Amino acid sequence: MKSGYIKFLQNLLIYSAILGGLAFLFYLFVPKKFITPVLPFLFFFFIAMTLISYYILLRTLKMRLNRFVNTFLLSTVLKLLVFIGIMITYVLLNRFDAIPFMISFFILYLCYTIFEVVSLIRLTKNQGQVTSPR
Repeated sequence: MKSGYIKFLQNLLIYSAILGGLAFLFYLFVPKKFITPVLPFLFFFFIAMTLISYYILLRTLKMRLNRFVNTFLLSTVLKLLVFIGIMITYVLLNRFDAIPFMISFFILYLCYTIFEVVSLIRLTKNQGQVTSPR
């Protein structure tokens, strides 16, 4: 399990560096009013949430498939509730930055969710090949 998690961490950091580079290019060429000042912190937040979620799912994958599916659905719902809570709180406290923040948050949410789901699909596909009878 540790080697799979470490590999995921390495891939996540590379992916985040690529996204960060794209965000930096965006920062250089787009007017500053379209960029939220908390964008660097959003990267750290999404990296942390993705790592925690993947770790929990990786642990439950060793159990029954039903348990994994239930945990995946529960973690997705909990993450969405946390994300909505953070967005509402930030927008209420910083109305001047509401639109750039929400757009940045949504784009990063999509990017990191796609990355996590693709990683989980690869992992479960590999798990199925290892344990399936031939």
